[in-house]
Order: sequence, then C-alpha cells, then structure tokens
Amino acid sequence: MDALSGTTSQPTLGSLVAAIADGERDAELDAKIIRQISFYWEAVRTQYRAFESDLKGGASEVYLHEMPGGQFTNLKEQARSLGLETRWHEVAQTYADVNQMFGDIVKVTPSSKVVGDMALAMVSSGLSRADVEDPRRDVAFPDSVVGFFTGDLGQPPGGFPKALQEKVLKGKKPLTKRPGSYLDDVDLEAERAKAAEASDMAIDDFRLASYLMYPKVFVDFAKTQDAYGPTEVLPTPVYFYGLKEGQELLVDLEKGKTLVLQYLGRTETNEKGQVRVFFDLNGQPRTITVPDRLMASEIVARAKAAPGDAKQVGAPMPGVISGLAVKQGQKITAGDVLCSIEAMKMETAIHAETDGVIAEVLVKPGDQIDAKDLLVRFE
Repeated sequence: MDALSGTTSQPTLGSLVAAIADGERDAELDAKIIRQISFYWEAVRTQYRAFESDLKGGASEVYLHEMPGGQFTNLKEQARSLGLETRWHEVAQTYADVNQMFGDIVKVTPSSKVVGDMALAMVSSGLSRADVEDPRRDVAFPDSVVGFFTGDLGQPPGGFPKALQEKVLKGKKPLTKRPGSYLDDVDLEAERAKAAEASDMAIDDFRLASYLMYPKVFVDFAKTQDAYGPTEVLPTPVYFYGLKEGQELLVDLEKGKTLVLQYLGRTETNEKGQVRVFFDLNGQPRTITVPDRLMASEIVARAKAAPGDAKQVGAPMPGVISGLAVKQGQKITAGDVLCSIEAMKMETAIHAETDGVIAEVLVKPGDQIDAKDLLVRFE
C-alpha cells in the first residue's frame, strides 16, 4: 500500500498501477480503492511512529550491507537500544563484513538476524573481523550465531567457513542434514500440558502452536499478561505512549464491563528508580508504585571489569541478564557457560575463558547491565 511503501519497503502499489494502466500489462485494479485502503494505513502508521526507521529517503548504502527491509528497521531499533544509534554507518559496514565472513549467506528473516546480531556484538565490543577470525582470541558469540553454525537453519549452499565454525561451536558437533530430519515425533498433548504448567494458562491450539515455535517468548508473554492483565484492550496510542495528565480512558474488558480510568499525575523518581502514580478508577482514587524504566539504567552503578584481568568477566554489551548458570564457590572449566545476556531479541551466552572457582557473582536474572560491567569474579 502507498502509505507503507518506500525507503525500507517495496515500491508504491498505486504508482505501479498508474504506470501500467491502459497498456498490455494493465493490472485492472481500481486506483480509487487503492487510495482508500492506503488512507486507512496512513492513519494506522501514525500510531507506530516511535518504531519508524527515521530514514527520510532512499539510500544506496543498501548495496553495501544488503539488509532486507524488515531487518533494517529491526537492526536500527536494536542499535538504538544499545546506544549505537550515532554509529549506525559503522554497524552497516560491520554487517557487510559479517556477511562476507559467514560466506555471503542468503539473508531472510532468521539468517539476516544472525548477521545483525553478530554485527551489533562486534561494534558493542570493539571487535574487528580479524579479531573474530583470530583462533587465539576468545569471543562471546550470540546464541543465534551458535545456532546458525550448528546447522539449525540448514546448510548454506557454499557450506560453512570451517575454521570459524570450529571456533564458534567450541567442540559442539554440528548438524550435517536438514534440521527437521533430526526431530523426533512429539506428543502434542504432553507439550500442551508442559505449556500450561509453564505459563499457568489454558492452552488452546493457537497458543500451543506459539509455544512449540517460540517456547521462551510464549512463556515471557504469559508472565507479562499475568503481571499487567489483558493489555490488548488498550488503544494502541495508550499502550505505546501512555496517558497524559488529566486524560480519561474507557477500557472495555468485555461486553457490558467497562472501566473508567483517569490519570491524575505522578511523583518524582526516587532513589530506587520508582515512581508513585495517582489515578481514578471508576471514580475512586487509587495509587500504585511502578518502576521508571527510563531511569532504571541510571540508578544502579555497577563496578566495571578491569581490562586484562583474567579473573574478572565483564559484559560484552548492554542488556538484561536472562540466565545465570553459576554460583559462588562453583568449580568451572574453560568453555562453561557463566550467564546469558539478552538485548532486543539477541541472546548471548558468556563462557569461561579459563578453569577456576567462582569467587563472586555480581548479577542476578533480570538485572539491567551496561557494557563492561563486572558480572563474575574468579578466585
């Protein structure tokens, strides 16, 4: 549709139809109807303005990085969340370098994400292609990259770069055939029971399909629904941008059940990074304390890992601790996973570079961390 075309998307449908009208290739599509449909999407697009790529016009840089349009907008948002927005052109160049390093792969949704995740990890950590390919230098590879070189997405037409594959897999045996051929038969009802237990909700076929394809994402979604309720009843602008002071909202939970909500104001952010929010619910004054997510990263000041100190493990990039695999006093062998970091749909496992004993674990799951923050210290 016209309103969604251009820049990182496809050409304008209305223009194409007009260009070939009255010729032998006339599409015989109604230009008036196309405009009417486009007017609708024009209004919808304004609701999602915060997620725009900010690209004001076409860019020939696409011939350098070769990103698909959807990957371009996703990667730009990921770069922004990691504080790399001003280094976008460096990210684009690194994306091109990674693509060549991985064998100039076919880039569709999952494989283009692999390249993008690696590019962000390299720019965040200050790594060059030579650093990544150096067999003597240990690198924390994003999980999507490990999965790619394992063969989870299949076998590339030209095969994998062998030396790099060995470095990424750290001794793990790769798949050599179509990934689906390794799958065992699944008891769907048993999986439905597992999904119900993990999410604490009734699992219909639609939810079961979601769980089977993306188990972690589905469980996280269920936890969010449990914490915040049926957020799908909120209008899009309210969900994304919140209410303005004094603004009133009618929330239709179901037929005949409507809540009247009025936002009154909030306090300043306290030392714990939280604010008190005041509102009326069906005419009754209410208050609730919630975290100020914009301030959360500024509240906790974490120690930084000392450069060159092999006993200190620092974060290669900003993100959230999504998993912790070690505890104080635990004996570790080189290559063992210490923890996992998640940043904008990109998960990276942090491995131990040497044998040792854990002296201190300075993070826990859910912690927001910045690049070079000290995560684990060895004795």
